[in-house]
Amino acid sequence: MKIPESMDECIYFTNRTLPKGKVSAWARRKECPKCHKAKMGKPVVKGKVKSRAEIYVCPHCSFTEDKVLHEESLMLEAMYTCPLCGKQGESSAPYVRKKFQGILSYVVDCQHCAGKIPLTKRLKDTAVPDSDD
Repeated sequence: MKIPESMDECIYFTNRTLPKGKVSAWARRKECPKCHKAKMGKPVVKGKVKSRAEIYVCPHCSFTEDKVLHEESLMLEAMYTCPLCGKQGESSAPYVRKKFQGILSYVVDCQHCAGKIPLTKRLKDTAVPDSDD
């Protein structure tokens, strides 16, 4: 797994420090399924990206895809130090928010202990269970 070199390659990127670990996670931009010549992105209007757009557009052939369908087809990749077992690892998961302890989160599974590592929105807090229990 390779960390993206620039934010232009990603739809989502985060670096998080957890109480007993850390996570870097990203979802890469997808190649256009129609022309395979460019990466899909949000529409650009008057030189600015329309951030709340409900579609993704190919800049080469103008192929459009609904935001929900497009984002469900992406994968979230993560490099982490697990807060449960303390080991470093890499994992991937679908780029879909799921409920974790009642909070919508991207959930990555540890490849060593199979523990769940939640990536919540910035100010949300979850109580990650301790491995000492």
